[in-house]
Amino acid sequence: MSDPIIDLHSDDYFMGEALRQAAKAYEREEVPVGAVIVREGKIIARAFNQVELLKDATAHAEMLALTQAENAVGDWRLTDCTLYVTKEPCPMCAGAIVHTRLARVVFGAGDPKGGAAGGALNLLQFPTLNHRCEITSGVRLEECRELLRSFFAEQRAVKKNSEEK
Repeated sequence: MSDPIIDLHSDDYFMGEALRQAAKAYEREEVPVGAVIVREGKIIARAFNQVELLKDATAHAEMLALTQAENAVGDWRLTDCTLYVTKEPCPMCAGAIVHTRLARVVFGAGDPKGGAAGGALNLLQFPTLNHRCEITSGVRLEECRELLRSFFAEQRAVKKNSEEK
């Protein structure tokens, strides 16, 4: 039997690219969230959380990727683009996603406490806003969730060890 054909335009493939970005964040002791933005089947932006590195509360993976994508497209409107992100966007990122008019958002792990794509609230499809995004959730869920889970477990262990000394 032959090997399965890899669909380079699939949600699974692009989420894998976002997971690679999240791993870069993990290596730098940032919350491991990665994002890529795709237009016409090609990645036009890649980013990972850099809040601690840049000392900037707005340096979420999605925000950094949106800026890169706007530069790549030459416009602030990203109407024919899809964002792939390993964790459900927060309200800040969701607001920026709506303003840039992304067509679609695909995420891995949901965030029932702070997510703004259906977790705690849904800004991406808020009825009174001027734009609504298509949402696909749970893509490569276990990988995305495990990356976050192990990161925060390590952070708690480090904190506990420093408190015991």
